[in-house]
Amino acid sequence: MEKVMTFRHSFIAASIATIATLGLSATTATAEDLTAKSVVLVHGAFADGSAWNRVTPLLEEAGLDVIAAQIPLSSLEADVETTNRAIQRLDGPVVLVGHSWGGMVITEAGAQDKVHSLVYVAAFAPDEGQSLGEYIADYPHADGLDHLEKDAAGYYRLTDQGVADHFAFDLPEAEIAAIAASQGPINSASLGTPVTQLAWQSKPNFAVVSTQDRMTHTVIQRDQIAKLDATSVEVDTSHVPMLTYPEVVANMIIEAAK
Repeated sequence: MEKVMTFRHSFIAASIATIATLGLSATTATAEDLTAKSVVLVHGAFADGSAWNRVTPLLEEAGLDVIAAQIPLSSLEADVETTNRAIQRLDGPVVLVGHSWGGMVITEAGAQDKVHSLVYVAAFAPDEGQSLGEYIADYPHADGLDHLEKDAAGYYRLTDQGVADHFAFDLPEAEIAAIAASQGPINSASLGTPVTQLAWQSKPNFAVVSTQDRMTHTVIQRDQIAKLDATSVEVDTSHVPMLTYPEVVANMIIEAAK
């Protein structure tokens, strides 16, 4: 049965709330307490590896080796291949973490034996044979998707207004501008590519749910919990909990490493 926790605190209070509620701290956990020794972090669309910059040092403090994979967002296959290379670089067992589109990637890449567990951070966990477009079709529309721009090569980027109003609205203005400038556009063809493996069927699953998400609809995130039989936490934040609540996300990853 899934275990659900909820956070509705300010960003400043997030660290205290996390430690009190989860009963563990990223800064005090040691590698000896953990089964998995390594973590691969997979960013989503309209992002890059820097999305994990606040989580990575907390995981390293806990004694975990970390790679924030820089996936190309050119196709699901290429993203999975890049993730698999990162997994192979690390000593196993490995915790595989995906944000948003990264959930599609870890669902496919996480089936290998070296992967210990999966963590979905405001991420998609589709069923076998489903593309992202098919997966979200029966759910309420996410407002942020109204702010996509497609270039001549068929890649979507999120407009500056979309980043500010829907993707990361609870971050400081300077950080929002940096995300908009550094975002990784995603090939629109990727959204029609189905997953062929369901790693979540055979791995322990964990999830961080964003309750103000305007990109990966909160209803989708909540519906997945029972399917995944996941230990989960809810945070009252936008689509980027790894930036607004890094301690919560790090602690869930550490829990997944046990």
